[in-house]
Amino acid sequence: MVRFCERKGLFLIMDDIYHKLVFDGRVAPSCYKYARDLSENSRLIVINGISKLYAMTGFRIGWAVGPKRIISVMNNVQAQTISCPSALLQSAAVGALNGIQSSVESLRLTLQNTRDILVRELSGFEGVRVVKPQGTFYCIADFSAAYSRDSNALSQFLLDKALVVTVPGREFGIEGHLRISFCGSVKDVTAGVARMKWALDPRSPKDIYIGDRKIVRDWK
Repeated sequence: MVRFCERKGLFLIMDDIYHKLVFDGRVAPSCYKYARDLSENSRLIVINGISKLYAMTGFRIGWAVGPKRIISVMNNVQAQTISCPSALLQSAAVGALNGIQSSVESLRLTLQNTRDILVRELSGFEGVRVVKPQGTFYCIADFSAAYSRDSNALSQFLLDKALVVTVPGREFGIEGHLRISFCGSVKDVTAGVARMKWALDPRSPKDIYIGDRKIVRDWK
């Protein structure tokens, strides 16, 4: 992709926000490894931030790396369109980046374990196909074979009936799929899949407890 864009003179924006949240001993490759042009004429822009790696989502602190002329224009546009981050949040971001990094590895291992549990639970769900994600904290599962190719309708059904939030695959160009987050606790992940099974699989027990409420499946 990097070399193709260089040949065509295209700008390439690389989102590295999950670059350290990868699993099974993998290392996310740097786009600069494949770039032939690292001069000021480069059209490669890398964006990153603290929201995922340090669980500082609400701080809204990020950065971009690119040629000076491009970054200068980006600064001009940003300064006139959005509020600047406060000094307090910037200091917190500096503390995260320069501080002890053991929490990052702890987060990565926790997510890897939760991913394995989610994939295991989904694999026992007849008719659902899932590829084990190699990073991030999302799993994209294919429900089209046994349930529905309309991912919007399926996502809304699970929200209404099982109180489980998913993101329709249509938003990512893969109809019939659902995006499922595994950044919660193991208990939340297993309970979420159990609710999905209960709502979708007629062979599941007819009743389930959601919180302290007993709910009976009255649809086919």
